Amino acid sequence: MLLRSLTKINLRTLILSLAVLSVLITSGNSFYATYEVQRTLLINNTLEANRVYATKLAEVTDAFLKTTQSNLSYSANFLSSQMDNNDILMDETRRLHQQSGTFNSVYVVNATGTVIAASPQTLDLKGVKVNSTNAPQHLEAKQPLITDPYVSPLGNYMINLSHPIFSANGDYQGYIGGSIYLEQDNILGAILGKHYYHDGSYLYVVDRNKTLIYHPNKERIGQKIANNIAIDDVVAGKEDAHALFNSKGIEMLAGFAPVKRAGWGVVAQRPKQATLAGLDGHIVSVFIKALPLTFLTLLGIWLSAVFISRPLWQLAYNAQLIDKKEAQGNISSVRSWYFEAAQLKLAILKGTGLLNDKISQLHTDSHTDVMTGLLNRRGMQQMLDQYQEKQRSFAVVTLDIDHFKRVNDSYGHDVGDMVIKALAALMKNNARKEDALCRSGGEEFIIFLPDTTLSTALTVAERLRLQVAEFNMPTAGFITISLGIAYWPGDPVIINSILKQADQALYQAKQQGRNRTVTAGNITP
Repeated sequence: MLLRSLTKINLRTLILSLAVLSVLITSGNSFYATYEVQRTLLINNTLEANRVYATKLAEVTDAFLKTTQSNLSYSANFLSSQMDNNDILMDETRRLHQQSGTFNSVYVVNATGTVIAASPQTLDLKGVKVNSTNAPQHLEAKQPLITDPYVSPLGNYMINLSHPIFSANGDYQGYIGGSIYLEQDNILGAILGKHYYHDGSYLYVVDRNKTLIYHPNKERIGQKIANNIAIDDVVAGKEDAHALFNSKGIEMLAGFAPVKRAGWGVVAQRPKQATLAGLDGHIVSVFIKALPLTFLTLLGIWLSAVFISRPLWQLAYNAQLIDKKEAQGNISSVRSWYFEAAQLKLAILKGTGLLNDKISQLHTDSHTDVMTGLLNRRGMQQMLDQYQEKQRSFAVVTLDIDHFKRVNDSYGHDVGDMVIKALAALMKNNARKEDALCRSGGEEFIIFLPDTTLSTALTVAERLRLQVAEFNMPTAGFITISLGIAYWPGDPVIINSILKQADQALYQAKQQGRNRTVTAGNITP
């Protein structure tokens, strides 16, 4: 019965059914593959962005603590011969408190643990005796110290930075300390609070004991966090990124980095849902834009099906009339179906080819930095794999915009983006066709010069450096760049080690005063 029903289906219906099913499966598979690739890329990029962001903030915080300790050291040296002069003690605490804006309060404690000067005076700390309950880390430290959080005699939850005071003959006279109230507005909160996202992203800071010392929700400051892999890793001194669930059960993409000077950890995280929020809309947009082309493809398949089935139908019809005289002539006049079969194949290949072109374009987009049009890290890695496979030697130039944070702070991130685009344009103007230009992140760039020696790379780098220094950037004016150069001769040298050498050379250029080029190794390979 089933076989009899199938014999009633003509060839045109079978071809159309198979063709439509094939197009739908191919399209569905293409959209699914595109969705998964984009989803993975968004998650990985967000994790890396949060790690870099946390690292930058950790470096800024570390620099802030270093500067603050230097200020305390200066005051300690100044007060070493003035511990009996109440007016000078008060003036110095007042100066340190008001001038820097770093501390919520500043005070001097003598060797017996008594506060002998404090600012602001409204705290009424003078004469208060500190003890092991409210200042356990200061009493016997006799060295520069950043404390763990504790409750002050006046009930403030704080951290304290202090520096010991020694007399000219080396006698311990006490210490000068500055307090940062963790539950109030302070400069530490100002540094960490400039978070430019409004999609549920936030960052927080924990001390070495996994206690929150900064959080956008001030009510959470002082809480000790457990069962958090990001916090566990960052207090162990690791810099990395993880997907995890926060205390509210929301899945987050967290990057983290340690503040080594204080033993703290900075964690920047963004909701996974916010990261993927635009992906569904993007895929729907691609689907809608593909509908006209899909419609045209299906129309072409239908016409092809008619064209293929017609000669077979003619053969079948004339086969029924085989006993007629004119049947042989009619069959001879039927065109060969091999040509039509080739045309159907071409139509299908054309349809699938257009879909593959879209996938290829998405692949290209995933390897290119949107802002500058240069290769991103994924594209750079693909290019390095090709160099290694072909054993093609190259010189690598890493470069970084000097004092770029100052541009962002002074003119805003829009101007900073304009500067990055202008620098990318200068790089393109100086590049050969075979050179590879990459934006490795933020204001950092990498240039790969295949089949190029160190000396030639130095000439190219210096030419670019001078052109940048003489170019008047939009709004920001004149900027400079620092560059590091290294050379990869081929195996067995590991490519990543050459990239590290270039980074180290760039770091030396920064250390030597910026606006210069430093090469790793000899000038000639």
